[in-house]
Amino acid sequence: MRFAEAYEGWRERRLTQEEAARLLGVHERTFRRYIDRYEEAGLDGLLDRRLSQVSQRRAAVDEVLRLTELYRSRYEGWNVKHFHSFYRRIHAGVRSYTWVKQRLQEAALVPKAPGRGKHRKRRERAPLPGMMLHQDGSTHAWVAGRQWDLIVTMDDATNEHYAMCFVEEEGTASSFQGVQEVIGQRGLFSSLYTDRGSHYWHTPEAGGKVDKNHLTQFGRAMRQLGIELIPAYSPEARGRSERAFQTHQGRLPKELAAQGHHGPRGRQPLSPGGL
Repeated sequence: MRFAEAYEGWRERRLTQEEAARLLGVHERTFRRYIDRYEEAGLDGLLDRRLSQVSQRRAAVDEVLRLTELYRSRYEGWNVKHFHSFYRRIHAGVRSYTWVKQRLQEAALVPKAPGRGKHRKRRERAPLPGMMLHQDGSTHAWVAGRQWDLIVTMDDATNEHYAMCFVEEEGTASSFQGVQEVIGQRGLFSSLYTDRGSHYWHTPEAGGKVDKNHLTQFGRAMRQLGIELIPAYSPEARGRSERAFQTHQGRLPKELAAQGHHGPRGRQPLSPGGL
């Protein structure tokens, strides 16, 4: 029902204010406010005044243009979260992540994310730092023309990365290097969660259970240190490290290139062992 009809019904005493408000789908107090505005300015008084007001917080066009030009010229291809961290830290930006994302999407510089799929319950984290660590490797073209393995040792409770290093190939030496760095900086930890790579475990049957009695060199060292070694039986079981590597693969190559590390022909060649 239009307001004029409800108003006339109230004026002619065919409707109470409560009944008129219910017909319009508003509260009785709102209907009384409408009456005052209608009697003062007619139907124009019922227009939403917010639609004709310019927000005092609205950014100037020049600021939006500077933001989009910065992204286009120096950070094209970066995801919004990564770009926003540099925008705040390097370029002294003050706008929120949501504001930056919306401006970049409006300029068609970044796509809108697809809808999330069905929620998957994640495994509970360890209650305290040092109770469980993850160690895993990711093969990727970290600089142009070079594929290395990035070995990460991280805490399950906090996701803090205690050790990161590039190596030519993941193996026993790289696993010992990560553990050595952690123990040297933080001390002993309780357990280590790994995949079933041959440097961690002996697996009698491909895809089967590990042999916890026939230990590898790394497994024997962990037993002597009193660190429990825990095998993962699916990629989903290593979800923490897999999500971390997705982030690193999206960010590290761009940051290394921005710093001049471009591989064999770059200005600053980067070698395994450094990060």
